[in-house]
Amino acid sequence: MAYVDGFVAAVPKANREKFLKHAGIAADIMKECGATEIVECWGDDVPDGKVTSFPLAVKKENDEVVVFSWIVWPSKATRDEGMKKMMEDPRMQQDTNPMPFDGKRVIFGGFEPILRR
Repeated sequence: MAYVDGFVAAVPKANREKFLKHAGIAADIMKECGATEIVECWGDDVPDGKVTSFPLAVKKENDEVVVFSWIVWPSKATRDEGMKKMMEDPRMQQDTNPMPFDGKRVIFGGFEPILRR
């Protein structure tokens, strides 16, 4: 069964094109490493919450947008191996492909799908 990595980040609105370039490079590498699908979503209707919300979770600032992303892998084993290779890839190094957002405020995790229709 497939395995999914999910991410939520706050990206400065002014960095949309930089983010797309960074994400495109990362997506190409992930595909080379076995991912079957990579989806990046630019927040359009992401309300602030009082107790919980995406903006609160990533400490979104006024000049930022919430980005919601996921990567589909054939299995957790493929993901573990692929993520290791990706992080070692020279194209993903900070001096080559700097993150256009604060990586300390990214929320991420791996998920086992339990329902898909």
